[in-house]
Amino acid sequence: MFRTRRLATASVAAAAATALVAGCASGSGGSSSGASGDTLTLWTHNAGNSAELDVVKKIIKDFNGSQDKYTVKLQSFPQTDYNNSVVAAASARKLPCLLDVDGPNVANWAWGGYLSPIDVSGSEVPVSDQLASTIGGYKDKLYAFGFYDVSLAFFARKSVLNEHDIRLPTMDKPWTKDEFDAALAKLKKSGKFEYPLDMGTGGTGEWWSYGYSPQLQSFGGDLIERDDYKTASGTLDGKNAMAWATWFQSLVAKDYMAKKSGADPNKDFLAGKTAIQWDGSWNAAKNAEKLGDDLAIIPPVDFGYGPKIGGASWQWAMSSTCSNKAGAQEWLKFSRQTKYFTDYAKATSTIPAIDAAAQQIPDYQPGGKFDVLVQFARKYATVRPATPAYPFISTEFEKAAKDILAGADPENALGQAAKNIDNNLKTNNNYSG
Repeated sequence: MFRTRRLATASVAAAAATALVAGCASGSGGSSSGASGDTLTLWTHNAGNSAELDVVKKIIKDFNGSQDKYTVKLQSFPQTDYNNSVVAAASARKLPCLLDVDGPNVANWAWGGYLSPIDVSGSEVPVSDQLASTIGGYKDKLYAFGFYDVSLAFFARKSVLNEHDIRLPTMDKPWTKDEFDAALAKLKKSGKFEYPLDMGTGGTGEWWSYGYSPQLQSFGGDLIERDDYKTASGTLDGKNAMAWATWFQSLVAKDYMAKKSGADPNKDFLAGKTAIQWDGSWNAAKNAEKLGDDLAIIPPVDFGYGPKIGGASWQWAMSSTCSNKAGAQEWLKFSRQTKYFTDYAKATSTIPAIDAAAQQIPDYQPGGKFDVLVQFARKYATVRPATPAYPFISTEFEKAAKDILAGADPENALGQAAKNIDNNLKTNNNYSG
């Protein structure tokens, strides 16, 4: 069964759709015919992200040069505008043939009719070789795949932990809740840190579900009951979820972390303003360059139900309105070469989706300084609810979590979120269409 992760979506006005589709390639589904063969339009969220965009450009150039039947044409968007652009184009049935999609969007976009299942059998890299979190599916069908993933971790200085007699945890023996709380108490008592912990509470949007729902799950709670995805009541507002919320709120009440962290938590960590940072693998190289052997990469805390982190990142898919699905799938198959998985990881400092690529990057090889992040992704990545309701669920969780940090009663905050989610499920007939 294919598994999916995070989701986000947006509503846009008809005017936005009209403005957007005016710039699309001619022909339904972003495919047009010309003297050089069929042209397939490809959309990516990477405008402004030159490192990743350059890899996309390389694959397109190589594909276009490898044959004369199809030509892929690139159109890039800023990430902040991308989801709105896709929703607007879908409303007007003007999606391109090829598009990238954030892992959690897959179930919603597949249910909404934006995407078609894909067949990439015969590719150089079999889907079965990939990290589970880099495969996007819905109702047992493959809709997307990614070249990389990222991993959450705690970062700290070994010297700071040693100075305060705090055990350096390992995957074999991660911190327990009591150990973690005791460590934060010691660091706060030292007087050296206004806030010893930074978990990025100044972030917005999907970060809240990505960063904090795994901790909720480690407490034994969850965003929704997963047997049939038909109710959040009793799960998001259950006993274990309340234990998480009470603990989460206590971090602010005890001045262990800020209600809203600074604009650049990683910069604050490297400057020594905080002792422990909850952050992603995307900053591992920068941390290692600054701190060297003093850097500690620490697994997530085991709050009782095992350490957990979020999983999945951007993936490639084919639109349902593509008028040349054969050509689109040829590009998808062509892109699935080990060298491109390797190129993505090198360019973006992300975790390769396949072992064959990881083995070509010293830092990710077994025993490499970032191999532990690969192990985190394999062992701890937790599937976010693979339901079309996830965009609504994520938004409700973000609101509840922010309210909890602001001092709201956890029972009321989570209870209202669970009720709102259940109402959304009922209104949409449990997304059974």
